[in-house]
Amino acid sequence: MASQRQLVWITGGSAGIGRELALRMANRNMRCAVTARSRDKLEALARSNALIAAFPGDVTDRDAMSSAVDQIESSLGAIDVAVLNAGIWTEMGAHDYDAVACEQTMRVNYIGVVNSIDALLPRMIQRGRGHIVIVASVAGYCGLPRLVAYGPTKAALINHAEALMAELDGSGVIVSVVNPGFIDTAMTRDNDFPMPFIISVEEAAGKIVRGIERRHFEIAFPWLFALMLKALRRATYPLYFWIVRTFIKTEPEPK
Repeated sequence: MASQRQLVWITGGSAGIGRELALRMANRNMRCAVTARSRDKLEALARSNALIAAFPGDVTDRDAMSSAVDQIESSLGAIDVAVLNAGIWTEMGAHDYDAVACEQTMRVNYIGVVNSIDALLPRMIQRGRGHIVIVASVAGYCGLPRLVAYGPTKAALINHAEALMAELDGSGVIVSVVNPGFIDTAMTRDNDFPMPFIISVEEAAGKIVRGIERRHFEIAFPWLFALMLKALRRATYPLYFWIVRTFIKTEPEPK
């Protein structure tokens, strides 16, 4: 992968893991088209490296994603790898339940990926090649306290990736799902709960790039944290809820 001048499209590319991925891939001689709502941040990123080009857009707008793919492929050529990374973090539980927050989180985290795939997948199928990388989370493995809005969006992405992978087998189009644990970004720094096994954005980007190069279906890290949550997902419900009540912080009921 790194030996060829491939074209990578990254959504959510203005900050955090998306920005770090763009810089890392450009430094590996890949052309990168980056999309996000923040035009100023995208253009500043593009000025930092000649192999990075800015294509602002809102992933929740299906027409905007279709237009972005048109513009990228018209000006730069066929997209080889799409890293669908745009997302928001919403902490919410039973006592501050908010349907609007749930809907908005689903629109960005899940429908944003769907809109991006809708714009790109027919082109990749027609070409008989391409790699779609969906950034989900280990939070999608099982239902956890304070993740009532966020967790289901990531569970939906994991399920979506599995379904696409099964159907696209043999088509030349590859699907990967990225399930990271906690990454030290602006999105996580305000969390007021323990974040076990948290890693730097640089380390996370390196793991994602290596997973893409090796064409792994699942790119999950840190491996011990992912393994623990996968084991929790397979526990019987009585054991599962005992572990959650005992070891995972929940929000106290309001007085």
